[in-house]
Amino acid sequence: MSEASAAAPAGIAVAPLPSVLVLGIGNMLWADEGFGVRALEALHQRYRMPEQVSLVDGGTQGMYLLDRVCAADDVLVLDAIDYGLRPGTLRLFRDDAVPAWSDTMMSLHQATFQELLTMARLRDRFPSRITLIGVQPERLDDLGGSLSPCVRDRIDEAVELAAAELRAWGARPVLRDTPPHDSVVASALSIAAYESGRPSANDACRIGDERVLARFTPPERD
Repeated sequence: MSEASAAAPAGIAVAPLPSVLVLGIGNMLWADEGFGVRALEALHQRYRMPEQVSLVDGGTQGMYLLDRVCAADDVLVLDAIDYGLRPGTLRLFRDDAVPAWSDTMMSLHQATFQELLTMARLRDRFPSRITLIGVQPERLDDLGGSLSPCVRDRIDEAVELAAAELRAWGARPVLRDTPPHDSVVASALSIAAYESGRPSANDACRIGDERVLARFTPPERD
């Protein structure tokens, strides 16, 4: 039984609540590009969602998310956004302000995200409301690295912005008393497991290991 149906007097039909999709986008293996997924993970850890809200690790799935977007009434996206400001700057865009068709590439995944939203419109299933919450990244070229401190520090704020947006849409996220038993990301990639299991930069070079590159360096000619 839905939350709306449970609250309605007997015998009175109630329209179903709008379905909400919360997407965390990004590649956790490339440092700050993983912000969207890490923010989604933190949102799930802090809040229990009503049944009409789905939290989805969109990762780098791109167009494979089309059916999920088309099935949702409202879409909230957490992402890393490059708009040339100070690293760690957090911004929120709503509806027409979401840079889906802007000449300026803002989201690191905007090309695919633009295609996805265009296809949703062609299907006549464009979200009634769409919000993008994103952070300016500092470091993107650290393969296997984690979030930089200035980006990690904005996760709590992004989570609260997302919760406030959901409330404004009529959803009611509830603060958890205890951590959830499930996860929105693969257990091996949860931030705790990722941080504890990640080898040091000395053991696993992230910017090009000389031991490997040397194998592909052509010999010098006389």
